[in-house]
Amino acid sequence: MAKQSVKVTVNGARYQRDVEPRMLLSDFIRHELSLTGTHVGCEHGVCGACTVLVDGVATRSCLCLAVQTDGLSVDTVESLGKIGALHPLQQAFWEKHGLQCGFCTPGMLMSLTELLRANPNPDREAIVDAISGNLCRCTGYQNIIAAVEHAVELLRASKEAA
Repeated sequence: MAKQSVKVTVNGARYQRDVEPRMLLSDFIRHELSLTGTHVGCEHGVCGACTVLVDGVATRSCLCLAVQTDGLSVDTVESLGKIGALHPLQQAFWEKHGLQCGFCTPGMLMSLTELLRANPNPDREAIVDAISGNLCRCTGYQNIIAAVEHAVELLRASKEAA
């Protein structure tokens, strides 16, 4: 099978690669770009661990082909923050113990990033709905919800300070 050229912007950087037409976006991100924050769990789109934003929309990267993102923008968990300058969601997950093993966390963060961009003041029901497609085997979700509520406060405080 002939390779296809893919031009995609990932975390603000432009990339061009020749890939097999059947290459999954998750494999492209992890193996072609060496961005390993996107986790691969079930490989069936059920667990949400591989969630990234494609043109701002939460997308299961294990169900999307890399060639489908040609000309688009992809944001992975690496786009959110850095050590010493965490994104408010990352900071809140840390402060409110919203993670244990951390395997689901990148997908959770990306799903929640989409939520908070669309709704900067979500109620508990909206938060639960936003993470309903992300499975966590460790936390019981309560601390994740508390972390999102705290992130809303952190984001509001940062806007007020600006």
